[in-house]
Amino acid sequence: MKYMNAKDILPDLLVKELQDYIQGGYLYIPASENQHRCWGEVSGYKEELRQRNNEIVEAYNDGSSIECLAEKYCLSISGIRKVIYRK
Repeated sequence: MKYMNAKDILPDLLVKELQDYIQGGYLYIPASENQHRCWGEVSGYKEELRQRNNEIVEAYNDGSSIECLAEKYCLSISGIRKVIYRK
């Protein structure tokens, strides 16, 4: 997230109103509900994990051991089990 100076983007009256509540601090303004995205949607990471997890399940079904998969994907054995048995 990039910080911006309120004076650069907000009207002077609004800046003066905000200064009654906070001065020299940081103010987080959340996105409105209709613009909110779920975790990983913007970066694409959620899809990457879905594809990785599908690869893990396929490899397990093709005979790879849980220990081998844990080493290959740098996950714990319990992490691999969670991926395999979630479906």
